[in-house]
This record gives sequence, C-alpha cells and structure tokens, in this order.
Amino acid sequence: MTEPAAPALSPQPADYIAIWAETFAQVITQVAGAAVACVARPEAAAELAPAGAEHLWVLVTSSGGLRGEMGLRVPPATVLHLGQVFMSDPVSAEAPLTADHREAVIELLRQIAGLVSSAAKARWGEIQLRVEMSPAAPSWPPAETFWLQIGEEGPAGMALEAGLSAALVAELRAEKVEAATPETDSSGEAAPPTDFAAPVGSMDRLMDVQLGVTMRFGARRLRLRDVLDLSPGAVVELDRRVQEPVDLLLDGRLVARGEVVVIDGNYGLRVTDASPLTLPSGTRDE
Repeated sequence: MTEPAAPALSPQPADYIAIWAETFAQVITQVAGAAVACVARPEAAAELAPAGAEHLWVLVTSSGGLRGEMGLRVPPATVLHLGQVFMSDPVSAEAPLTADHREAVIELLRQIAGLVSSAAKARWGEIQLRVEMSPAAPSWPPAETFWLQIGEEGPAGMALEAGLSAALVAELRAEKVEAATPETDSSGEAAPPTDFAAPVGSMDRLMDVQLGVTMRFGARRLRLRDVLDLSPGAVVELDRRVQEPVDLLLDGRLVARGEVVVIDGNYGLRVTDASPLTLPSGTRDE
C-alpha cells in the first residue's frame, strides 16, 4: 500500500526555511572543513528520536522586518555531533554529552542566525534574530513544521526539528501579498487611495491562519531554590486576585481580558475587554 505523501510546506515559509538550510550547510562546511549538505524536509527524518528529556530546545525570536518565533528541537545525538564538530573534537557517538556541547550548539546557531539575517535582508529588510536556549518546548503550537537533514541520511547523519509560530507564518505570507491595482478616473489618472483601505484580498489570505492563544491567570517570580523545592501539594500564590479578569495571549501578546467560564467541562473565556491587534505589515494601508 502506498504511503500518503507528506503535506508540502507553504511557499512563503518554504523560502525562509531554504535560507536557513543553505546557511546551515555553509557554516557547517566551513567549520568541518568538508562539504556538508543540509536539506529542509516537510516530513520527519527516520532517525529523529521522539522528544525526550535530553533534547535541546532552542527559541529563535525574530524582530524588525519579520516578527515571530521559531522553535528548534535538537536530539542528543545531533547535539553531541554538532558540538564536537564546532569545538574541533574527535567525532564519537560514544562520548558523553556535556553542557559544553549544548553551549557550542547554541553558539553555532547564533552564528548561523546572524548570516540568515544578512541573507534575508534583500527580501524582508532589516531583521534581528535572537537565539536562546529554552528549558522546554514552546508553549505555542507550531503553524508550520519542518525538519533539517544535516549530512547523510541514516544513523551517521544529523537532523533537527523546527516549528514556526503562527505570527511568523502570517508575516511570511503577508510578504507575498500584492498591492491592489490603483483605480483610474475618466481622465486615465490614478484615483487617490481611500483612507484605511486594505489591498484587495490581503486580509482574506490571512484569515485561515491558525493562531495559538493562551489564557494567563497570573504570574509570580520564584527563586531557583523555591522552584527546586516544589513538590505535590505545594501552593504557588499568583499576583492576581480571583475577581480580577484573566489575560488572553497571542504569541505572548495581550489581545483580550475576560471572565473564566466552564463549557462542557472545559475552561473558556468570556471576553470583557478586547485589545486592538496590530496586523502584520502589508495587510493594510497606514
């Protein structure tokens, strides 16, 4: 029986991902001193292990011309291999994985991100990419997912998973939106644009983008020793009273506040105050 084909990546995110793959290959080739290919795939690599405690989670935050996040999941074997290559150590799958290997991979990704910013400038303008190690997987669900195959396929190769946030995917798609053709009057001259008019079809192309939202009941800063002392039965007091409204966040940005309700056994939110949402550039005239 023939396996169904994996869904192809959206054209606009695929262009962005291609820059990452090409830059990754250039940097690894330079560091390793030998040609190393890097290919972006829409389907999971066979050797990519399921998420586990030893996986390295990395958050790449984009600002400037592109705003949004990309989460990376790097399996232990890939962390070890990349770390050894970057530190010019002998490559050995039997070596113990250390914090130095993780730090080396983070530094490698920062160098790659800097070159990606330069390569993407001609298309998206000035963008800044901040690379940080994350303690766990992103809280937001990825809108697009892809895998980078580094080097040869199989046990000797390397692979990592990447997920693009809904905000970043929306900005990448908006970049492709074409401006509406200006209307002309009877003299053939272009008519002045109507205030606040959006380009034809620009909003329609974004309406089907799925966005991950989070409900926040409150927050609290804890010392590391207090976090380590947490155990079943422990109570953490938040900075918000029961009668105060809770927040609805979109990729970490406040978009609404409201009251908590229960719908068919699930939590819900009755909105009492909605904050205006800033649309990605290119979706409306200022």
